[in-house]
Amino acid sequence: MSESHYFIAIPLSSNLQNLFSSWQEEIKGKVFYKQWPEKQDLHITLKFLGAVADNKVLALRKELKKIEELSEFSIEAGSIGTFGNPSKPRVIWAGVDKTESLTNLYAKIETITASIGFPKENREYRPHITLAKKWAGDAAIANLEEIKDQFTAVELLHVNHIVLYRIHPAKSPKYEVVQKYKLKRDEGNGPAD
Repeated sequence: MSESHYFIAIPLSSNLQNLFSSWQEEIKGKVFYKQWPEKQDLHITLKFLGAVADNKVLALRKELKKIEELSEFSIEAGSIGTFGNPSKPRVIWAGVDKTESLTNLYAKIETITASIGFPKENREYRPHITLAKKWAGDAAIANLEEIKDQFTAVELLHVNHIVLYRIHPAKSPKYEVVQKYKLKRDEGNGPAD
């Protein structure tokens, strides 16, 4: 049997899931992509792990408990951006504010995962929420800037936990929660969820 693929991410609140899902529905008629993540699958990736053997998953689950030393925080998410060729972008995403708290969380995850044999990421961390990927159209997007200008709302996301997910490519939703890791509650840092 092949190994399952995993990743570590920040799940979205139901308010943000609803907001970005409605954006996806509006954008679908204007651009052509092969993949549109389900509302429940929308997230902010912290680390993609790829295929992981069961024994390494056990070690990972144990080591990720160190994340619980970090405090919860809030970030802003919203507005539309793209990765790739501007006329045929490979990804359309909703932006995420790259705060010091988010950067520290990312760095801690990189350290933890490297300690058990996962390669460190060489690229700069660019937090985002993927709304669509894998361009499928023949023609370029003529109105990309117009689309970006229509979706400028920004909402606050209170980050009080992260999740280790298992990927099921043939299912919908695709992502299964393997384990949640609560961040330390900070009385002066946002609402309790």
